[in-house]
Amino acid sequence: MDTLHLVSNAVTVIFIATTMFAAGLGATLPALRAIFADLPLLLLALLANLVVIPLLGWGAAALFGLSTAPFIALVLVASSPGGPLGAKLGMVQNGDVVAGAAMQVLLATAGSITFGLTANGILTAAEVGGGISLDVAALVRTVAILQLVPFAVGLVLRHYAPPTARSWHPFAVKVSNVTFMIVLAGMLLGNWRDVVELLGSRALLAGFVLSVAAFATGTLLATGSPVRRTTMGSVAAVRNVGPALAAVGIAFRNEPAIMGALAAVLLSGLTAAIPIAAVLSRRRSGGPVSSSAELG
Repeated sequence: MDTLHLVSNAVTVIFIATTMFAAGLGATLPALRAIFADLPLLLLALLANLVVIPLLGWGAAALFGLSTAPFIALVLVASSPGGPLGAKLGMVQNGDVVAGAAMQVLLATAGSITFGLTANGILTAAEVGGGISLDVAALVRTVAILQLVPFAVGLVLRHYAPPTARSWHPFAVKVSNVTFMIVLAGMLLGNWRDVVELLGSRALLAGFVLSVAAFATGTLLATGSPVRRTTMGSVAAVRNVGPALAAVGIAFRNEPAIMGALAAVLLSGLTAAIPIAAVLSRRRSGGPVSSSAELG
């Protein structure tokens, strides 16, 4: 079992690092500057993802009367913005790819600092988990190293060696996709009893509802064209599994019930977010993907 945990943790580290490295390889400084110069969009996205959606997660957990493990899992997911698959869903829906990727990186960066504080505050206020508090400093260190450093390396490589960055980008994306599936499968297989116990429970429904509410919040609290707004919705709907996994490992010692609930919540959220992107794609069938050339 210890060996399985070591392998699982190693794959998780590879997933997080390669995802952020791929994001850096796919970004350009001019594209990032253009998005970051849109102050209203930035402020609304930060408000939606760092404040509103975590509160929605708390509200959904309380509304559905979730038990301790799924309550904690839902709050961890809701408090963790900037999921790498959010930008990918922007591509799926033929959205504003550059804006989606840039916002995902910004939210992942901000979330590495705010995640521990937000989750800790909600869990303490809700009096869930027997008074357990998160080690904020450890979470910030872990998430910052795993996300910010690989992204910065990828961005520098894209800026100074574009041909190399373009050639490496597809491979990095494939590694990210494969390791994500392995991480998700490992979470399910390693905690299948806890996941099975949640089938038909309100935890899955709460995760589904949170994802839909997050998409609506991200879309409404955005500026620009409908294409850009729904792209912001996709980014908001898919939360960042990295900090949540780090929290379960650091604060809850990989407790199987919480890990199983986390996997179930993530899966139910994806079952909401992916069809939404697919429907938008069909409506825009044949339409151009905004600024996709910037991602190379």
